[in-house]
Amino acid sequence: MHIDENLVLRAAHRSEASAIAGMSRLQIEHGLNWRWTNTRVRQKIDAPDTMVLVASIDGEIEGFAIMKFGDTDAHLFLLAVDSKTRRRGISRALVHWLEKSCETAGLASIRLEVRAANLRAITFYEQLGYARSGEITDYYDGREAAVVMTRSLNQIHPA
Repeated sequence: MHIDENLVLRAAHRSEASAIAGMSRLQIEHGLNWRWTNTRVRQKIDAPDTMVLVASIDGEIEGFAIMKFGDTDAHLFLLAVDSKTRRRGISRALVHWLEKSCETAGLASIRLEVRAANLRAITFYEQLGYARSGEITDYYDGREAAVVMTRSLNQIHPA
């Protein structure tokens, strides 16, 4: 795995909502009803408790993550990397940036859901220290199960 030296992680601009929504449609929501539309992504960009993080290389969006910060924990809604730039450490960089933000905010844990059939994503999160903490049947459009995964942030840098 090689992380591109030109990789930049930054907050998304409102003007990028369409590109992020399109990437969600192609990379995450394929085969499902489209829920993360331009409008919804723009709302998350504007929300004070949510970070829409973009990974770009040479000015091109190659990935993104959307995370909501709560009082004690965070919820990772979405994470995607363009298929042409996968396996270059972009997903890992996005997750690490978000984990550091959570630690700085004093949050205890991060939770996420992933399609039960997406074994590649489940393995990726397990390699980063996330554990399966449950399953929700019919989570996606009432027809696909989700695996709930969590990570205690005190496991990253124990005191």
